[in-house]
Amino acid sequence: MYRAVIFDVDGTLVDSNDAHAWAWIQALAEGGRHVDFARVRPLIGKGGDKLLPELAGISIESPEGQAIGEARRRIFQREFIPRINATRGAQQLLEWMRDERLTLVVASSAETSEVRDLLRIAGAVRFFDATTSSDEADRSKPDPDIVHAALERTGCRASEAIMIGDTPYDIEAADRAGIGTIALRCGGWWSDGDLSRAVAIYADPADLLNHYDVSPFKRPLPVRSA
Repeated sequence: MYRAVIFDVDGTLVDSNDAHAWAWIQALAEGGRHVDFARVRPLIGKGGDKLLPELAGISIESPEGQAIGEARRRIFQREFIPRINATRGAQQLLEWMRDERLTLVVASSAETSEVRDLLRIAGAVRFFDATTSSDEADRSKPDPDIVHAALERTGCRASEAIMIGDTPYDIEAADRAGIGTIALRCGGWWSDGDLSRAVAIYADPADLLNHYDVSPFKRPLPVRSA
């Protein structure tokens, strides 16, 4: 049976993916670069190290990239954080998992300060044993760095852990770390086909909790090879 759960945050515990997309769009516009929502939204789930080169052909480490990144931070905090809500059943699922004596660790491509704010919105801070973010990884999802860091914090083997996320990037990062993923649709945008490498798919945390007794937590599935 699983001993640890590694959680994504954006789109999984909080309904924030569209907000992240709009924050990037506004930040890029401040720098004179105009991009459509449809170009940005499928990239949410990756960190700025991946997103900016794909969108604008610039490095997040360049002076322009750093300015855009700082603008995105400011816009997200000021305009969007106050409007973000928890996903349905997020707190209840975490509480149930703590009662099941599972070790819970965050693995997010977001920065530490944002992760902290989003966990507060979800009412989730007290449930987690550890938090990993972009600050603990050289490369963001779908590279496995953050998942490796989170797995180390659990103290478990890969076969004893499972990830819960909402994007193909979560699934790929976990696969590359040797961990299976339960996917949630509540992050939006992605079809079940896009999430097909997950070991199971549920609508949201509440749906997983409602089907917990027949979920991979009660009947673990073999981890697929990458």
